[in-house]
Amino acid sequence: MTSRSTDHPAESLNWDDLRYALAIAEAGSLAGAARALGVQHTTVLRRLDALEQRLGARLFERHRQGYRSTEAGELMAAQARAMAPGVAELQRRILGRDTALQGPLRLSTAFVAMLYLLPRPLADFARAHPGIAVEISENSALVDLSRRDADIVLRFSAQVPEHLVGRRLGEMRMRIYAARGARHLPQVQTPVAQLCQNYPWIGYERDRSSRFYDRWLRRHVADERIVMRADLMQSAAAMARTGLGLALLPTLIEPHEPELLPVSEVLPEMDIPVWLLTHPDLRDTARVRVFMQQMGDALARCLAAAP
Repeated sequence: MTSRSTDHPAESLNWDDLRYALAIAEAGSLAGAARALGVQHTTVLRRLDALEQRLGARLFERHRQGYRSTEAGELMAAQARAMAPGVAELQRRILGRDTALQGPLRLSTAFVAMLYLLPRPLADFARAHPGIAVEISENSALVDLSRRDADIVLRFSAQVPEHLVGRRLGEMRMRIYAARGARHLPQVQTPVAQLCQNYPWIGYERDRSSRFYDRWLRRHVADERIVMRADLMQSAAAMARTGLGLALLPTLIEPHEPELLPVSEVLPEMDIPVWLLTHPDLRDTARVRVFMQQMGDALARCLAAAP
C-alpha cells in the first residue's frame, strides 16, 4: 500500500504569506517591502525564502535592479490584492467589537505634530492607560484607514475624507520667525510686506504646491529671497535658529524654540484646521473611543493655548 502525502503546500498558505508576496511585488525590492510592512529587511527575506521552499516554486526573480515577480508570484500578488479589502474589513469589524482598554493602537500624524504638539498629551495618556500600546507613525500623507494602515490619524487639513469620523480640535496658526539676536534680521514685529521683500528666507520645496505653506511662500516671497529650502517645518526651524533667514512656522513652536522670536502677527489666512479621525467601524472600540475623547480634549486645550 502506498502512503499518500499529507503535505499540501498550497493549503498551508495564510494571509501573512499573501501580504508579504504582495508587498515585494508592489515595491520591487525587499527594502521597500520592509518599509511598507513595518518590519526589518531580514524578516522579509526570511519569510520569502521559507514561503518559496514550502511552495516549491520561485515567486520572484532576483535582479540587480530589484525583485521581479514570476508567474507564480504574480498569481499570489493578484490573489492578495483581491483579498485585502475583505481582510481589512473583517479586522476592522472584529476590532470594533473590542471592549477592553488594552492592546495596540496605531496613530498616524504629521512630523510637526509629533515634535511640538503630541509628546506631553501622549505621555499623560500612556500613564493613564498602561494597557494600551500606542504605535506612532509619522507621515505627512493621509493614510488609508480602510486598509488598517492606522487606527487613528491626526491631520492638519482644510478638508478631510467624508467617510471618516472624528472631531475638529481647533486650528494651527502661523507666524514669521527670526533668530533671536540676529543683527541682520528684524527683532520686532514688522509688516509682512516688508518681511517678504527685504530679508532672506528659509523656504520649502521649490516644486511643491499641495501644502498650504508652500502656496503662501510662492505668492509672497520671490525666489531670489530664498537662501535655503527645507522639506519639513522642523528642518526650517533648525535653519532659522542659525540666523540664516526668516521662516514661516506654526505658533506651536514658541514654547519649544526659545532661540526664535515672532516678527509678524499671526497670519489669519494661514489658519489650518486640526482633526482627530478614525474609521466608522472602529469608533466604538474601547481603546479608540477613549483615545479620541481624552487625547482630543488634551490637544484641543493645547491648540487653544497656543499664541
